Amino acid sequence: MSEQAKGRRGLGRGLSALMADIGADTPAQGAGSVGTGGLTVTAVPLDLLHPNPNQPRRSFRPEALEELARSIEDRGILQPLIVRPLPGVQGAYQIVAGERRWRAAQSIPLHQVPVIVRDLDDQEVLEIAIIENIQRADLDPIEEAMGYRQLIDTFGHTQEKLAAALGKSRSYITNAMRLLTLPGDVQALLADGALSVGHARALITAGDASSAMAQRIVAQGLSVRATEAMVRESQSGKTAAAPKPAKPGKDADTKVLEGDLTAALDMQVLIDHRADGSGKLSIRYDSLEELDQLCQLLSSR
Repeated sequence: MSEQAKGRRGLGRGLSALMADIGADTPAQGAGSVGTGGLTVTAVPLDLLHPNPNQPRRSFRPEALEELARSIEDRGILQPLIVRPLPGVQGAYQIVAGERRWRAAQSIPLHQVPVIVRDLDDQEVLEIAIIENIQRADLDPIEEAMGYRQLIDTFGHTQEKLAAALGKSRSYITNAMRLLTLPGDVQALLADGALSVGHARALITAGDASSAMAQRIVAQGLSVRATEAMVRESQSGKTAAAPKPAKPGKDADTKVLEGDLTAALDMQVLIDHRADGSGKLSIRYDSLEELDQLCQLLSSR
């Protein structure tokens, strides 16, 4: 078995156990106290804690840290940080989960914070850091998408495994990762909040024109619906002054059938039914993986 194949594993029992620790409401009692689930909580000085250099989160909003610091000042740290012994440094620790709490505590300042020490390898630390951010912190859409991409590229997780582990639909994971196909300047506008996810999804199909369109959206304050119209006009080569005649609306039965098929396949299904009884059924897929899944479904029947 190759090393790459060995690395392709599901979310292991060690990861699941640690994620349970992160999600548990373990009270931060005194040093050496035992919290929920028999986990030992230890008080560690702030200067002995070091951030994870592979932390997926690259930006920490000052206003969010200030709000967290006020909460810690009023009520203390209610949930311990998860750390591991810092490799090569005696008595020091590397933060696995809870860097925001550590940063906020420095501004109060606190002299020490409650931690739970776990023995974890580098792969587990990175995997947990990504998932902890995705599940519990306010990542921007690009950071979230990059987290999914890193879990897939680094650890070989499939979109189905991620969806099951994170409590999200497979289509949600797919659509989030599609944002990474946008140009870097458009991704930056999305990360800064100048564009919404709805705007960004509309721009995915705009190709090379997406950057110019993104600037126009920001400058004119265009809605998502207006953005979708702008992209359609660009692709058809027509202007808003000569709009394409609207097609007659679909009947209720056709819409219901489209919805049922879309839910069953987890892919968008469109039905174009004509008056003479003929028609066309279209199934949209977002990746070769989805196409392969569809082919397997059709072959099995």
